[in-house]
Formats: sequence, structure tokens, C-alpha cells
Amino acid sequence: MANLHPVLFLIFLTKLSDSANILYVMPFSATSHYIMLKPIGTELARRGHNVTVITSIRDNNPPPNYHQILVNDTKIWDLLGIERPVVFSMVDLSTEELYNKIVWPGLIAFTELTFKSREFMTFLKKDNAFDLVISEQFYHEALYALAYKYNAPLALVTTFGNCMRHNYITRNPLQMATVTSELLVVEDPTSFWGRLRNLLFNVYDYTFWRYWYLEEQEKLVRKYLPELTGKVPSLYEMQKETALMLINSHFSYDTPAAILPNIVEIGGLHFTKSNLSLPEDLQKVLDEAQEGVVYVNFGSNVRSIELPVEKKNAFLNVFRQLKQTVLWKWEDDVLDDKPSNLFTRKWFPQKDILQHPNIKVFVSHGGLIGMQEAIINGVPVVGVPVFGDQFNNVLLAQEAGFGKLLRYHDINEKTLSAVLNEVLYNASYMETAKEVSRRFLDRPLSPMDTAIYWLEYVIRNKGAEYLKNPARNLSWIAYNMLDVYSFIAIILIVIMCVFIKSWFCIKASITFKQISKSKKQS
Repeated sequence: MANLHPVLFLIFLTKLSDSANILYVMPFSATSHYIMLKPIGTELARRGHNVTVITSIRDNNPPPNYHQILVNDTKIWDLLGIERPVVFSMVDLSTEELYNKIVWPGLIAFTELTFKSREFMTFLKKDNAFDLVISEQFYHEALYALAYKYNAPLALVTTFGNCMRHNYITRNPLQMATVTSELLVVEDPTSFWGRLRNLLFNVYDYTFWRYWYLEEQEKLVRKYLPELTGKVPSLYEMQKETALMLINSHFSYDTPAAILPNIVEIGGLHFTKSNLSLPEDLQKVLDEAQEGVVYVNFGSNVRSIELPVEKKNAFLNVFRQLKQTVLWKWEDDVLDDKPSNLFTRKWFPQKDILQHPNIKVFVSHGGLIGMQEAIINGVPVVGVPVFGDQFNNVLLAQEAGFGKLLRYHDINEKTLSAVLNEVLYNASYMETAKEVSRRFLDRPLSPMDTAIYWLEYVIRNKGAEYLKNPARNLSWIAYNMLDVYSFIAIILIVIMCVFIKSWFCIKASITFKQISKSKKQS
């Protein structure tokens, strides 16, 4: 037994040598973002790494090596100085309006709020060292400068899928004929008008971001990290040099796209099969629903209680006609005229509910986190998108055959009943949902293992410079071979001109000889 002690000690030392100091920057206060991002940090800590997390949402039971630096938990509406709107009203905002009114100003304010937070300011003054900086990629680019402050590789994580701006910067193929910008609403993406709309929006998005928004973020770097002024590359260059980009997508559901080796799909990463039991009363309702259950939840930002009266009544009247039991996230203690088959709560443990075999359909706003939970559990979807990527998420489900899209303005008793009953009683939706689930889960590694592998790979290989696309250092003209094509075109034009000129000269010479011969004969 005594001989075992040196072996155990060596194993312990090996584990210590493999552990890394990791800074994880995910300050945005949206619950849906946190649900997807937090598991990466806690899993890194569970695997022995020393993880420091910049966050606005506290984990009350973290691993001992998971250190939280809390920033002010302020909602974007407060930063914009406006009352929280009825989110259903945002359905009428164009994507450009969403950016101009909310995304651009709100996220600049949120980035500055992070820098001004007391705990974060104290953290910056300390003599820290990190082997890797991971940051959410969501419009707080000034925080990327932390990677240069600590001389560490930068990895990005997005709660969305393919990011067109990152594709352009790193020279990943844009594929705008098939890949729609993440927040753009396009009804028929591959049609002429859909492709034109996608192109025009991406020109707007990139130009505005590149030449205005990034400069506003640069101002924050100069203001709050003055010691880096003049010593670090631009934020544009920082993103270009990103070691790794983890994207919340998977080709079995999202549009398949060509991606570089350091852009990795990790869709479904947040989901783990729960071993926790549901509350007894809820478990009883689900177990005893002989005709199945319709589950209705519009997410953490969209509140059912804000539905206009006529649309709320449409839902209640349709639910009243169903044989199924209905669970509806209703953010109030009271719901008048509630049918006997309807159970409401202010909050439901959604991940656990969707795992129950009696769930027949999920009525959702189309948020990506909820859509992935439905996919993993093979549950058909009726989607009512409101803003952001929700329309695209539901459209993909409809095109795949396991979902139906119902526009918010089209909701009435007739349309809702028709769509819901089609998904409930047409067996193809459930069959397709199960098949998409099988494909989504059919991977060599789980999404979490994939993410951790590549993050540790970047650490082991000191930023893995060789993974980066050499084309990122080429101009747009050189990358697209326009100079080469132009050169070839000029050569061909010159050859064609010489040929034509020679042809005319030969023709003129022949004509001249014929005329001369004719004159001599006459």
C-alpha cells in the first residue's frame, strides 16, 4: 500500500499541471444567454481549471474553483432610459430598427456598465494572470481587450449560430445565398428577394458595426483601460486574431455551412438530462394526462400576461376545446375564465417538463434555447416569433417538418386552433421531431465535451495560431481573387483586341489586293 502513495502524488501533480487559469467574460444580464453560457464555466471548473467569471447573475452553488466577479445586474431598458415595453409590440420592428433603437445603444451602455461595476473595477487593479480569456460574442467588444491585458489567447462564444461579421473578418465563406444573418427576418431566404434582403442587411450591419459601433467600443477601452492605449491592436484586429469561436448551432437543424477549423458548432451544449424529480403536483398532472400535454411558454423576456385581451381569449377558447391537458407559463396569480384542463404557473422547469413522454407539442416564441430543448426531446413546435432570431428558428423547424409558424398578428381562435390541431393530430410532426432529435444527438462527442476539448486545445497549443485562416490578412479584393480575375480578363481582352485588330488588318489587306487586282484587269 505504501507504494501507492507516490503514484497518487504523481497523478495529483499531473492534474495540477494540466489545470489552467481561465477568465470567462459573460456579463450580459439576459437569462437565456446565461442558461447557455454558464455550463461552460462550471464544467471547466469541474474539470480542474481555475475559472474566474465576469457575470451579472450569481450562481449560488458554484464549484470552489469558480470565482464570480459580479457586475451590476441592470436590464437593457433601464440603460436606455425607457420603460420596459410590451415585448409583443416589438414584432413590428424591422431588424434595422431593432439594432438602431435597442441593440447598438443598449449594448454600448451595458459594456460601460460592466467597466463601472465596483467588483470589476477592483478586479482590474489586481495582478492577475490567465492562460485563456473566453468572452461571449455579443456586442461588448471592448472587453476583448482583456485578452491583450493578460497576454492570453481569446476564444469567443455566441448564443446564436453563424455570425456574418465574424465570417467576414476571418474570411470564412459568407454563403449569403443560403445562410441568413442571425437576427434578420426573411420569409423565403433562398428566393431572389430574400437573398437581396440578406445582402443589403449584411452591408448595413457590417458597415455600421465596423465604422461606428467599434469606434464607440474603442472609446471605452481608452477610458477604462488607459494602460493599453497605443499598445494593443484595434478591436477589429483582436477579433480577427480570435483563436476559437464556439457557435450555438448544429448542421442537423441549422442551415449547413462551410466553417473554418477554429469555428466549432456546440448547439445544445446547455442541455443535460435531469435526474431531479418534478414537484409532486406537477408530476401528477403530467403523469395523469391520458391524452397528452400541450406546453405553452414564451420564454423569460416575452410575458403571456401582456397578450392583448382578444389574443388571450383566443388561447383560452382553443385550450377549452382540447382533450389534452395544457400547461401555460402565466406570470400572474390570477387568470379569469380559465378552462378546467389548463394549469398555469409563473415559472415552469421547462427542461424537465419537455423530457416527459406525455408532452405532445410545445407552443413557443421560438427562442433558440427552448427550440434546442424541444429538438433534443423530440417534441413538435408551434412557434409564435416576436423578435430577433426567433423567426428564423421557427422557420427552420417548419422547413424540417416538425413545426408550424404562426405569426403574432395572425393569432385568432380559428388560426390557432387549425395550427395546433394539425401538429397534434398529424403524426408526421412527431415522427419528424423524433428523427431530428436522433440526428441532433448523433455526434462523436457531446456538445459540452466538444467545447471543452477545443478550449483546452487552444490552451495546450498556445493559441493554436496555425488554426487561423491565412486569408484573414488578405484584402477583400485579394481574398476574392478579384485582382487575379481582373488580370486574366485584361489579358484576354488584350488578346481579343490583338486578334480583332489583326483580323481587320488581314481583311483590309485582302480587300486592298482584290481592289488592286481589279484595277489592273480593267
